[in-house]
Amino acid sequence: MRAPFVVFALSLALPCLADTPAATESLATPPANAQHFTILSTAGKHGTSARWTTADGTHMGRDSLLLRGMATEVDSSSTTGHDGMLASVVIRGHTPNGDAGETFAVKDGKASWKSPVDAGSAPYASPAEYMAFGGPIDVTADMVEALLAAPDKTLALLPGGKAHAEKLVAVTVGDGTAKKQVTAYAVSGLSNTPVPVWADANNHFFGFVDGLAWLPTGYESALPALEKAQTEALAQHAKAIVPRLEKTPAGPVAFTNVRAFLDGSRFADGQTVIVDKGVITAVGDAASVKVPKNAQVIDGSGKTLVPGLWDSHQHVPDDAAGPLLLSLGITSVRDPGNNNELTLSRAQRRAKGELLGPHVYPSVLIDGKGPNTAQVATVATSQEEAIKLVDKAKADGFGAIKIYGTFNPDWVKATAAEAHKDGLHVHGHLPAGMRPKDAIDDGYDEITHIYFVMMQAMPDDVVKTSNGMGRFEGPGRYARNVDLNKEPMKSLIATMAQRHITSDPTLVIAESLYVPENGDLSPSYAPFVGTLPPAVERGFRQGGFTVPKDLTRADYRASFAKLQQLVGAMHKAGVPIVAGTDGTGMELVRELELYVQAGFTNEEALASATIATAHLVGADQRTGSIKVGKVADLVLVDGNPAANIGDLRHTDVVMMDGKLMEANALRSEGGISKRPAWEE
Repeated sequence: MRAPFVVFALSLALPCLADTPAATESLATPPANAQHFTILSTAGKHGTSARWTTADGTHMGRDSLLLRGMATEVDSSSTTGHDGMLASVVIRGHTPNGDAGETFAVKDGKASWKSPVDAGSAPYASPAEYMAFGGPIDVTADMVEALLAAPDKTLALLPGGKAHAEKLVAVTVGDGTAKKQVTAYAVSGLSNTPVPVWADANNHFFGFVDGLAWLPTGYESALPALEKAQTEALAQHAKAIVPRLEKTPAGPVAFTNVRAFLDGSRFADGQTVIVDKGVITAVGDAASVKVPKNAQVIDGSGKTLVPGLWDSHQHVPDDAAGPLLLSLGITSVRDPGNNNELTLSRAQRRAKGELLGPHVYPSVLIDGKGPNTAQVATVATSQEEAIKLVDKAKADGFGAIKIYGTFNPDWVKATAAEAHKDGLHVHGHLPAGMRPKDAIDDGYDEITHIYFVMMQAMPDDVVKTSNGMGRFEGPGRYARNVDLNKEPMKSLIATMAQRHITSDPTLVIAESLYVPENGDLSPSYAPFVGTLPPAVERGFRQGGFTVPKDLTRADYRASFAKLQQLVGAMHKAGVPIVAGTDGTGMELVRELELYVQAGFTNEEALASATIATAHLVGADQRTGSIKVGKVADLVLVDGNPAANIGDLRHTDVVMMDGKLMEANALRSEGGISKRPAWEE
């Protein structure tokens, strides 16, 4: 659901190396006295984890994870030095991206490391803890325990940065003799925003809860209570920052002398835009629009005013994501599946003014039951149950349902019909065994991810496994040879255009899966280098999925190029395209850059991230473009996206519902230290 770059540093990374990874059967077997964890989500169990210490004091870890068809098998062995910090680490195993091999060692006053994405060394003169790129939860747990034992709960990290822990909340879990108190800490320095972790009374790692959870065996039932407690604790911070970052103007606001993107279709120079009481009241040539005497004037000379951006595929991870997304100019998102309870809670708090974040238009993610069930999915085990889930989605105020890959394809038609009866939009992945034309015939309004559109031309064996690695490996192998001007793609594109079937391509995801080798700097994140913690920026160099032995990276890159061409062909034919990231939001402008490369004009690319998504969710009469009478969701950017779409990264002022926010203040709260770099 998220981009391969994992924004939560405590989540399991998916690294890769060119070398042959250690076979699963050669990895360590946890002994009977190991501490065992279950890897789970609200959708059920996804894997197992274990930690133990050998007779010679070596710390061992072992994780086995199957997440939506993507398998990870890793182990670790580590030792500590006299200063209590990690002195050596060896990680072995494999992930969907390939070899997880990683090493770290301190010797003769020097620390050295080699990970799937980097290698380096540094003088080691004072205590510092190595932050592993990947591996099982044990390595991260060791770091957490060292952090909580450190003075002021602050710890220098290698390869760089530092971590700090602040106490959040304590909760009692377990029953009888297993009853214990555990405490959540917010750890900064690992991600761009604080990451919650749980420790017991002795400051030993207890668990991690954030979408996926690692909880000790026997404490799985504590997941809802832990998630609720940490969410409520973090919500207090989220509430406190609202008045600091969001300012209500005393009167009208005038953006003067700006280049403005008008009517969702064109740029116009020398414009003045007036906002009063949250509504756009005037738009026109600066020479002719009269600025009210009591207006707050924002000089837009050399700058561009655009509608608030939309991320049509943003699984909002937590409260802290709000300022980050807003700093990027994203004032609205379509959340295509999340923890329903948390989604509803955030909506309520946002309505009360207790949460700062974009407008969220959410879907309920519905999947079937099986080994590849999506985390946070609402699971249907029968046609009747699926229909009841649709009706509940409507009753709870959701605007759409998203069908996932393990959902029974025989249930799609009736489920979609019920959704349409309820006035809900139907989109999603393709259930295994279905092609996009089948899904459209059964009621889909939208196909998510461009590789699912390409599934029309895939062999049967790929289509049958499209709820697992088949959805990636099939297009990676075959897409490069697909002729988009011939059947079956020719008819599919025509059908999508005729029926106005939307595509949410998330090309940035396909690019990250197929294009980069380990160590390559992702174009999505290159402008942000130097603005985020080192542990985060390390992830910018994560490579794509492992290439099968009978193919090359060039083959995968050629297949990505064909997927990009497919988006261009769909757009040219009139298929509605909406821009989404399935990531952090930092990838949105890169998505638009890929559209421009595919043949969109800059105006058409920007429309896909503004008025097109507003239309998709039925909000285009209210917002999505700069027009008199519409709500003032606006972004002032330094630069000229009419000439260079990448200038959209340089946000200056963000206005949402008529309230003003300084982009630099939003960036700081979102963990970005400064404005992204200008393109050279």
